[in-house]
Amino acid sequence: MQIMSVSSLKGGVGKTSVTMGLASAALQRGVRTLVIDLDPHADSTTGLAVSRGAGTEAGQLLRDAKKAQVTEHTVRSGWVDFLPEEERAEAVLDVVPGSALSATFDRPDIRPRDMRRLRTLLEGVTGYDLVLVDCPPSLAGLTRIAWAASTQVLLVAEPSLFSVAGTERTMRAIRMFSNEYAPQLTQAGVVVNRARADSAEHEYRLLEMERLYKDKLMLPVLEENAYWQQIQGAAYPVHHWPGDQARDLAKSFDQLLRQLV
Repeated sequence: MQIMSVSSLKGGVGKTSVTMGLASAALQRGVRTLVIDLDPHADSTTGLAVSRGAGTEAGQLLRDAKKAQVTEHTVRSGWVDFLPEEERAEAVLDVVPGSALSATFDRPDIRPRDMRRLRTLLEGVTGYDLVLVDCPPSLAGLTRIAWAASTQVLLVAEPSLFSVAGTERTMRAIRMFSNEYAPQLTQAGVVVNRARADSAEHEYRLLEMERLYKDKLMLPVLEENAYWQQIQGAAYPVHHWPGDQARDLAKSFDQLLRQLV
């Protein structure tokens, strides 16, 4: 089972959007997927068409890590209903919902034993090919909990000065964290989101990223898409939204997923 944290130390770069795009691609491809929403804002939960109050949310499961069985508390994403009826029975896209309760673990001074809570929850879990953990945009407790349980970290950045600097800091943080707490952890790559082809600044920053990240920079770059907020607001999988722009975006996530899984 591949456990991947989707992370950024800078907010607003579209980390949750990338998580949802990969989940949509996984559902379309038949990759059995669990999404764990560790962000206290719980945007992934909403976007994956999970009703508030359904299931047991992530913060409570972290509290009961030694007793809880994750598979007894997950909620099926409403996205499964978009599939043809004959495919729904075999499709697996489950969610551990997020909520503000998770914030109790988002401390900068989190103890090592608390960092192991998600790892403990996922020990022995079967039935999934891929686990996507949507992390908050910080290096506090919840991100460390996610990294300690993960095999890979996927970084999300946008082509801007502050995001490039934040991604470099995150890469250093992953190396340090791996050496000290999680020797199994590696960097899956960097996904560039919200790029604009008509922006000279974005073109410059993309060239800078190619130089800095080399083989870690993943292609295709995700271009800014006017429909993306509408798709997420409707709690739709991008692969089932009509229109050429949505189809192009879905193909980009298909290509990214093939590289990751």
